[in-house]
Amino acid sequence: MAKKVLHAVDYLAKPQGHPPRAVCAVFGDESFLRRQSLLRLREAVLGGDEGDFSFSSFEGRGAEFRDVVDELATVAMFGGETRLVVVEDADDFVSRFRPQLEDYVARPSDSGVLVLDLKSFPANTRLYKAVAAEGLLIDCSAPQAAGIVRWLGTWARETHKSVLSQPAAEMLVEMVGPELGLLDQDLAKLALSCGEDKRITPEMVQQSVGGWRAKTTWEMLDAALAGNAPAAMSQLDRLLASGESPVGILGQISASLRRFAAATRLILQAEAAGRPVKLRGALERAGIRSFVLQKAERQLRQLGRQRGDQLYRWLLEADLDLKGASALQPRLILERLIIRLAAPKEAMGVGK
Repeated sequence: MAKKVLHAVDYLAKPQGHPPRAVCAVFGDESFLRRQSLLRLREAVLGGDEGDFSFSSFEGRGAEFRDVVDELATVAMFGGETRLVVVEDADDFVSRFRPQLEDYVARPSDSGVLVLDLKSFPANTRLYKAVAAEGLLIDCSAPQAAGIVRWLGTWARETHKSVLSQPAAEMLVEMVGPELGLLDQDLAKLALSCGEDKRITPEMVQQSVGGWRAKTTWEMLDAALAGNAPAAMSQLDRLLASGESPVGILGQISASLRRFAAATRLILQAEAAGRPVKLRGALERAGIRSFVLQKAERQLRQLGRQRGDQLYRWLLEADLDLKGASALQPRLILERLIIRLAAPKEAMGVGK
């Protein structure tokens, strides 16, 4: 009996360890994880091609509860004995038929598996708790950066039959951003270009991923951190004119800026405790790789401790604003962040 929510990263790493139950809920804001989880559930329930005869899907906004239940109870003339019924975009369906679904979870059909595909599934509802107790919950929220790096290694091995080193995975996340669908596409291309050892190295990622857009994004960030706002704005113009997503641009630069923020916090906390740390040591502890440490030291000194300590807040504000919290145009939101990064150097830098 399932007792707690399972994150999609863990489910996809070992789906055979978590067999489908009579009612499954796949929910979260990461559409790639939801899509992959649904595919694995379908494979687990139906198996091969003949299982298509035992599969039905409903669009949540127009689906009726009676029709879904009837489909679950219908035995297919061909294929397996178990039916799989998926209600896609089921948020509205759940809202309209919550009491009926609660009753169904308590007494499900013996011949079918019901999968609810949801963007949101609040944990404080009776339905959520019922599925947690009797069914299978798969949380498809976007993982943190460290979780994405771990997932990439497993995904490369299981899906693309290649070996992705941790430094290569970290670089891939930095260059592409936390967009799992895009990461999968680039990973597939890298896997095809591997040698016989099937190893993907940081050098391969550097050379192959992102093309000129990735290069331009890093040039934009480098210019901003060097205090050259006009050059950074010029690179931003190129990216936006090429059709690059503002959310994607922010995602690509956020990983580096979060490491600068973490290093600044380490320095300030150490100083407050009377145990000062060197700037390079703080950057290493924050996850900056050895081959970019010298440049990172220079950039964080230019940024200064006051702005370094504001980075978490600025990144969160930009992320929320790009996702609808502000009436500003996306371009202006990114320009505001660039100006903050490129402001004149403070009188006192970060660390020694």
